[in-house]
Amino acid sequence: MSKTSQQNTATDANGVSVIHTQAHTSGLQQVPQLVPVGPGGGGKAVPPSKQGKKNSFVDRNSDEYRQRRERNNMAVKKSRLKSKQKAQDTLQRVNQLKEENERLEAKIKLLTKELSVLKDLFLEHAHNLADNVQPVGTETTTTNPENNGQ
Repeated sequence: MSKTSQQNTATDANGVSVIHTQAHTSGLQQVPQLVPVGPGGGGKAVPPSKQGKKNSFVDRNSDEYRQRRERNNMAVKKSRLKSKQKAQDTLQRVNQLKEENERLEAKIKLLTKELSVLKDLFLEHAHNLADNVQPVGTETTTTNPENNGQ
């Protein structure tokens, strides 16, 4: 096995040098490494949307600025309207659920009353049946006069 490697160093636009290493040993490749160029070790990473705007002066009279502000104002209005609509919808749903709850509670009271009446009727009927039925050991026997002497 022979070990041969080759390094290429390049500096990108952000001041970071990129070291590309190619290794020909046993088919493995090394991953490129980012190394800061300056002695201070670099700085904070800046998202691409903020890179060009870091030190630029904003002209508040420019058409681009006015358009951005108008778009932002429209987005804010839309967001606030959406939030207000969501709150109104939630309030309406709460009121509907309260009304439904009141109806269901009234229905529970009615059904409880009906159950009580039916239970009383059943118990009264059961009590009347128990009074009409004679216990098994107290039956009266009738004697047939024809069978007495035999």
